[in-house]
Amino acid sequence: MNLSPDWVPLLAGGGHEALHWRDIGAASAPDTEIMAWARDHGHVVFTHDLDFGALLHATGAVAPSVIQFREKDVRPESLGTQALLSLVQARDEIERGALITIDLRRMRITCLPLRQR
Repeated sequence: MNLSPDWVPLLAGGGHEALHWRDIGAASAPDTEIMAWARDHGHVVFTHDLDFGALLHATGAVAPSVIQFREKDVRPESLGTQALLSLVQARDEIERGALITIDLRRMRITCLPLRQR
């Protein structure tokens, strides 16, 4: 819910299936519900909210992959090119389970789980 629905057509135009949470569940849904839905349906969480990375760490989850932005301006016209490039570059890691952090200078990939059980 923290990214514009305008990301959906941009991602779809890059060949990625994309849905906005507002079309799936309640705006007030807790992060755990969003994560469970994404995991159960084979989707990736695309967010500006750092809580999703913290949730991956706290639970030791191996899925879903989370892609998070570390920029103030998260409009598709500002970060769209970087996001699409990052999705291509990190494809294998995303499919295996990863936390991907993107800013305008770099992309960081951390494989899941983030902690040992």
